[in-house]
Amino acid sequence: MKNFLLSTVLLTIVGMFSACNNTPETTPEDKAAYVATIDAWHEQRVENLKKEDGWLALAGLFWLEPGENTFGSDPANAIVFPEGKIAAKAGTFILADNQVKVKLDKGTDVQLDGKPVQEAIVYNSDTVDAPKLKHGSLTWFVIKRGDKYGVRLLDTESDIRKNFTGIDRYEVNPNYKIQAKLEPNTTGRKISITNIVGQVSEEETPGALVFTIDGKQHKLDALKEGEELFVIFADKTNGHETYGAGRYLYTDLPDANGNVTIDFNKAYNPPCAFVTYATCPLPPKQNFLQVAIPAGEKSFEANH
Repeated sequence: MKNFLLSTVLLTIVGMFSACNNTPETTPEDKAAYVATIDAWHEQRVENLKKEDGWLALAGLFWLEPGENTFGSDPANAIVFPEGKIAAKAGTFILADNQVKVKLDKGTDVQLDGKPVQEAIVYNSDTVDAPKLKHGSLTWFVIKRGDKYGVRLLDTESDIRKNFTGIDRYEVNPNYKIQAKLEPNTTGRKISITNIVGQVSEEETPGALVFTIDGKQHKLDALKEGEELFVIFADKTNGHETYGAGRYLYTDLPDANGNVTIDFNKAYNPPCAFVTYATCPLPPKQNFLQVAIPAGEKSFEANH
């Protein structure tokens, strides 16, 4: 009888532990297969970072002033490109009437989307994907953030891209693949998202993902991006084990019953963890989890 009671208690504890983490038990074979899928996902993530137009190639972000903005490698320009990689006086960006035009100086060999150019409109109110200007290892294009226009510069020969060898991450842990429920946003509320340069935008949210870790309920407001949910979150590992300004992850859209799987093993660093020229959105205050999430990517070290 004592053995029966002891077994019952043990089974109850095990069941409670499993329920706390919302993770079904897996066999060693299942775990190995799961780890392989996360490893493959991470490998693709690294390959995307290393692409010629990946975040590791980011070499500059220059905000335009109304009127003329000269650019080139001469420090006297309004926009200064890397020395030795373009002419001292390469051209001018002209910002007027919510439109950006580029004029190249004579003798400057620049291509616009693969074709030689001397003058062109490179951003206006209808622009979705800004055309890319290219010279040697440099590529640049116009972006808009709020009411500000900027020139984003990529360099395929940037030091960080050439020296990059990978990102540390936690050991893959199936317990951090967690079942959640979407708590729908029925009031039309929006969430304030501040980016790393201090700009604030009000974003629509389909609702909050509600889940349990170690017996405690947590919520994360989500954004909808295409056929996925995008989550910007912070947790107790930030600042020492993981990037101080939080991490990102994507999930599938909820099923018909509102169920969503959050896989923290796919939590990844924002671009700002690697380069200083990105405009990364930061976690809204309600997405600061009061628990450590030792899963996904760790802090990036420059010598990696």
